[in-house]
Formats: sequence, C-alpha cells, structure tokens
Amino acid sequence: MQDQSTQDYQDKMIEAFIDKPSETLWYQMSFKKFNVNGVDKIQWNWSWWAFGGGFLYLLYRKQYLASLILFVISTLLGFIPFVSFIIMILAGGYGSYFVYQGYRKKLLEIETVIEDEQTRLETMKEVGGTHEWVIWVYAIFMILIFMLLGTMIMPLMMQA
Repeated sequence: MQDQSTQDYQDKMIEAFIDKPSETLWYQMSFKKFNVNGVDKIQWNWSWWAFGGGFLYLLYRKQYLASLILFVISTLLGFIPFVSFIIMILAGGYGSYFVYQGYRKKLLEIETVIEDEQTRLETMKEVGGTHEWVIWVYAIFMILIFMLLGTMIMPLMMQA
C-alpha cells in the first residue's frame, strides 16, 4: 500500500499530465483502476468523450499511436453495418486506458532523467495536456458535413 506522500505525488503528476483541473479527479480515479498494486491491468472504464470522439479523443490527449491505429481500424471497418458502432463502444470503454498508458510511459521517462519533483511536474505538464486544435478541426469538419448534407437534402425538399 502506498503512503500518503507517494499518493499525493502520483495525484500531482496525473494532474500535471491531464492539465484540465475539471477532469483531473476523473482521470485519477480511472488510472487507479488500471494499476493494481503496481501492476498494469487493462480494464473497462467508460468515457463518453472517447465514445463520441474515437481517434480524435486520443489525438486530443496526445496518444498518437493509439489514435492512428483507431483511425485505421475505423477507416477500414467502419463501413460494415454496426461495426462502426461496436468500434465506438470499444473506444468508449478502453480509450482512457490508452491515455493511462501514455501517462505511464511519460512518467517513466521523466522519473528516469529528472530528480527534482517540481521540475518533474513542470515537465509532465509540458509533455502531457491536450491538443486544443483538435476541437477546432472537429468543429470545422462537422460544419462541413452538415453543409454537405444540407446541399444534398435541400434539392430533395424543393422537389417534394
């Protein structure tokens, strides 16, 4: 069992990695599910953001390889009926685990080369966090989709 100072340190590092105070507690609780007495364990942990965002959620959270893999899977299999929905459900259930894996990797890198706790926290904040631009790309993409659908539906409505 971890002592309080170790737990406080871990909580601070997760907070620095997530870099969103409103989301920190959720990720701290999630990450604890993925680590059982120091052993990593993949586990179902629902995230509506991962469900709705899929590979964009992972890109937003700077999990590049997982995002690329989910993008490829979604692109190759998403056209099969119901498969895209199954992919969304799996992303919703396991997406936060891939964020956890990214956190663990960065934590190990940082702790290997940096001894000072404050410098570790600053470094984690720098390498963690989010890509805010993903939100804008997604918003623009959705606007374009709705505009495209509108240009396809309007002529049909005019004919009726």
